[in-house]
Amino acid sequence: MEHVVQEVNQEEEIEVLSCTVQNVIFCNEENGYAVLSVTDTDGTEQKMTGTFPYAWPGESITAYGHWVIHGSYGRQFEAESSERSTPEDERSIFSYLASGAVKGIGPVLAGQIVERFGSRALRVLEEEPCRLAEIRGISLSKAEKITEEYRRQVSLKKLVLLLSASGIAPEYAVRLYRFFGENALELLKDNPYLLTASGIGAPFGAADRLAEDLGIEDTNPNRIRAGVRFVLRHNENNGHCFIPYEKLCAAAAEQLRLDREDITSVMDDMTEQGDLIHDFFSGVDACYLPDMFRAEKETAERIAAMVQKLPSQTVDLEGLITECEKEQGMHFAEQQKQILRFALQNRIVAVTGGPGTGKTTSLRAVLKLYERLGLRTLLAAPTGRAAKRMTELTGMEAATIHRLLGAKLSETSLDLAFTKNSDDPLQCDALIVDECSMVDIRLMHALLQALPLSARLMLVGDAAQLPAVGPGDVFSAILRSEVVPSVQLTEIFRQQETSRIVRNAHMINRGEHPNLSENTGDFFRLQRLQAGSVAETVVELCSTRLPQKMHIPASEIQVLSPTRKGECGTGELNRLLQAALNPPAPEKKERQVGEEIFRVGDRLIQTRNDYNVLWECADGSNGLGVFNGDIGILKEINPEDQTVTVDFDGREAKYDFESLNDLEHAWALTVHKSQGCEYRAVILALSDSSRRLLTRTVLYTAVTRARELLIMVGNENIAFRMIDNITPSRRYNALRIRIREACGK
Repeated sequence: MEHVVQEVNQEEEIEVLSCTVQNVIFCNEENGYAVLSVTDTDGTEQKMTGTFPYAWPGESITAYGHWVIHGSYGRQFEAESSERSTPEDERSIFSYLASGAVKGIGPVLAGQIVERFGSRALRVLEEEPCRLAEIRGISLSKAEKITEEYRRQVSLKKLVLLLSASGIAPEYAVRLYRFFGENALELLKDNPYLLTASGIGAPFGAADRLAEDLGIEDTNPNRIRAGVRFVLRHNENNGHCFIPYEKLCAAAAEQLRLDREDITSVMDDMTEQGDLIHDFFSGVDACYLPDMFRAEKETAERIAAMVQKLPSQTVDLEGLITECEKEQGMHFAEQQKQILRFALQNRIVAVTGGPGTGKTTSLRAVLKLYERLGLRTLLAAPTGRAAKRMTELTGMEAATIHRLLGAKLSETSLDLAFTKNSDDPLQCDALIVDECSMVDIRLMHALLQALPLSARLMLVGDAAQLPAVGPGDVFSAILRSEVVPSVQLTEIFRQQETSRIVRNAHMINRGEHPNLSENTGDFFRLQRLQAGSVAETVVELCSTRLPQKMHIPASEIQVLSPTRKGECGTGELNRLLQAALNPPAPEKKERQVGEEIFRVGDRLIQTRNDYNVLWECADGSNGLGVFNGDIGILKEINPEDQTVTVDFDGREAKYDFESLNDLEHAWALTVHKSQGCEYRAVILALSDSSRRLLTRTVLYTAVTRARELLIMVGNENIAFRMIDNITPSRRYNALRIRIREACGK
């Protein structure tokens, strides 16, 4: 029998309800809260509420709690704790199997299994799977698949019950099981801080609660080690590659609620064992995790080597440039010619510039030059949308960096790994990477490791945009190193001069206030002073005004907001936009996860890298992996297989219901999530929010996402405050210093 034990008030008389689950009326998959229809020992149907993650019909439950009268639902039992057991009698076993609890078993097959094996059916499933082949229509391979799914479900349920007893969301059980399999439960009991690993992602407080319930002391060295690692990993999400020693000690002491002395002794041990790296520069004792230190150091060394070792190929520079101009039927500006010279003379070059300054023209010209030199050139970008746009602009196939490198989950850890590396490098003579401001230090390190030693590298981006979500400020550091040949494009070309999107973007970047009341061309401001009015206008624009008056379909409109929270945050906007753009209908299947409803036709975004999701294209090609920021449309919900299918620009990916926590609605995105993408029309919802989010860089990034139309909805004073707010978000990283040192500067 499995237990979920919770403390109860000893002064109240606890009531007991022994029952069998008949139907799961509602279940919040994030926290396990469920509303169940059950029958008691007298056969009377009752309603019961409480924490029952992964409850299924036929399951026996002994619940402890109280009977209450609900205002809307009448008499029901509120369970405070429970004991749960798998079905034992034939009727309950049939209900359990017929409910869809085990993939591959429906009502007909459930009846055949129970008829053949009776009350031993579940034991046969777990211990003698080959006997399922005694049933007509079940092959040995199908029997193995059914058994594998049953064992997975049982193991997963045990994990969920252990976590739920400590108030930890069931979604982390799914991630634990995905990596550790049937060993996950025992490993977690031995080390609850596995929950905080990068591939699992639970808050440290959740692991702490489980550790306390398991009797692990606060001063346990494993807890302190995990706490120090957690502080460093958590700060990677804030862009930091390292934390100064004093700040790390203080943050870890606060996180662990311990004295500094308890922590520093363990940190000394970590340093001695190589689990924590100290590096000293500019008067700072910088503390790194080993992989982050290696990524920053080796990236700097590789960039320096490329700077110092020039191509041996001799060419007629000006002659090639002239030929390229004739071929493209245009005269290059001096800055563009400088890019071509650098690309011919160097192994690494960086190009930055705002909208309308000719980055695309320069990129095409470099491609033509490389083609004339007989160089095999690859194109890459950080996101799928950016790679698709790069393909459209150049006529050459571009891939995401993750796909180019063959990203996968490491077989020995929960970290990211790549099939392409120094042992199996990319097959190319040159690589051009666009949207480089989005590339963090880990990805740049992996890219350089996979680049052949003789290859050239061109980095293209807009340094004024938001930096990467991950650690480091790589593109900016390369530009600021002043040793990598770099060109900053500043001239706005004539064909772009009439675009108010382009002109206003450059004004914003310079800190100037555009005339936002000039509602002409491709840039409009709709003044709304109340957050509720902003949200209402945004929905109206997407659902009626733009589709009907400007013939821009909702599928080509992207709503952006600086924040996730509040009336104008992406959470609330997505709820309103779903109701307006994809309302419920009898023919549309739905799946509820917590408070979120996923409906066929929804626009969704992947929120974390998942290297196990299988995708397939219409031409039959397939692969593994969906990455953070990929956007698609929910095409199908299959209750029998417990899967959903999402179409990511022609790649149809199939998800288990348990993986829906990795997806969010995407009619509205935060500006950070929109990086690397370009949309036909952008609606920017502005309302009061944190000063940290209302910055010039956020506004500039939002405006530059629009290709044909930008509509700013909100109070123009908020936009002006953003322009004036240039408070830099300091990132602890030393890439610029390391590049210069490696170059002898």
